[in-house]
Amino acid sequence: MIRKILFALIASLTLLTTHAQETHAPIVYIIPIKKAIEPALLYVIRRGVDEAVRNNAQAIIFEMDTPGGAVSTTGEIIATITHTDIPSYTFVEHNAYSAGAIIALATPNIYMAPGSVIGAATPLMMSPTGGVQEMPDAVQEKMTSAVAAMVRSAAEQGGHDKQLAEAMVRADMEYSVNGTVISEKGRLLTLTNEEAAQLVGEDQHPLLSEGTVKDIDELLKTIGLENAEKRILEVTSAEKLARMIAAIAPFLMMLGLGGLWMEIKTPGFGIFGIAGISCLLLFFFGHHIAGLAGMEDIILFALGVGLLAVEIFVIPGFGVVGIGGLIIIFFSLVNAMVEHLPGKMRPVSFSPEAFSGPFITVTLSFVGAVALVLIAGKFLPRTRAFNTLVLDTVLSEPEEEKELLGIEGVAHSDLRPGGTAYFAGRKIDVVTLGDYIRRETPVRIVEVHGNRIVVEDISRG
Repeated sequence: MIRKILFALIASLTLLTTHAQETHAPIVYIIPIKKAIEPALLYVIRRGVDEAVRNNAQAIIFEMDTPGGAVSTTGEIIATITHTDIPSYTFVEHNAYSAGAIIALATPNIYMAPGSVIGAATPLMMSPTGGVQEMPDAVQEKMTSAVAAMVRSAAEQGGHDKQLAEAMVRADMEYSVNGTVISEKGRLLTLTNEEAAQLVGEDQHPLLSEGTVKDIDELLKTIGLENAEKRILEVTSAEKLARMIAAIAPFLMMLGLGGLWMEIKTPGFGIFGIAGISCLLLFFFGHHIAGLAGMEDIILFALGVGLLAVEIFVIPGFGVVGIGGLIIIFFSLVNAMVEHLPGKMRPVSFSPEAFSGPFITVTLSFVGAVALVLIAGKFLPRTRAFNTLVLDTVLSEPEEEKELLGIEGVAHSDLRPGGTAYFAGRKIDVVTLGDYIRRETPVRIVEVHGNRIVVEDISRG
């Protein structure tokens, strides 16, 4: 009886496994690259590649019809594409010019639709009005040389002919196929689908395109994935917003850090804390949508702020805990701006170049935040608006306020400008007029506004 039951269970599990394998079709991600290539497209590609990695996709297909776009964005897109083990394909639907051709060259497999073209990747400078702007010869050569290096690198990573790729950038090159010149000097190399698919060399391999297919479905059939589940990526409103946020990231960090610090040094919780938290949430939101920041960065940042608060409110002075908190905050912000491998926490590269830009940006933001706090600490306490913001709902009686005025005591903690002081054995929360007062310095109460008690340094006479 037991054997029969075990046999039935094994048979049932086998049937369930077979059914699961039959019902779970392979997944293919289709990422459109349409119109001009701009930073918002980078966010879509990062998201698409990230989802493909997490969902164990069988292939990623870039459906291309573009006149080109920003070179800097193109480089970041190529870095994202080439740092995944998932097979990548480009399907040229109509045109793959300039930056589009460079991205296509970075993918090992290129297919083209009937009548489509690829090539002409020389750099152009656009004027503010949208037209092409003339460049000095030296600038033109510098930009051309940089793009030529990028296109050679892309072709090498995609397994394509580097000389063919460079002929798309440099008009002074001649390119021949099977003894026939297909691109004369003075012309940029541009290939039709038929020209790109012609066989060359002793092994008769395709020049660039592996074949002409009419659409994505035929392409999937050609590569043996006709039954795959197609997932098409599109630009979302959040990704467009992320592009704007990324552009003002240094200001968001500066305002966020400055706001939090001022909130810590001001009694109660008010507009500084709300503004600081809002700016930092926007910063992390934008970089999370952009495929850079993860939840681990937000957790690290919160940990750093917590350590900093412990140092300020619990531990006298400023030492290891506070410094550690600042280092963690700094690292979380830098890490949130560094490009990562899709689906993984580690950066695309550990080279100095990968961290230099974010490091400089965060450093400048820290310096800006310090300057903001110093300026605010000097001028805000003297304004009526500041006094209105920091007043608490709990007010002292006028008689009590008069009793506190003029009382002398000793600062219990460093006042930066907020902290605590002892007056006749009574510990009271106090704030200065923006000056820094060290702990154990004699102080005197000069103003009382509800529970906001202002002191001054009397150690200098």
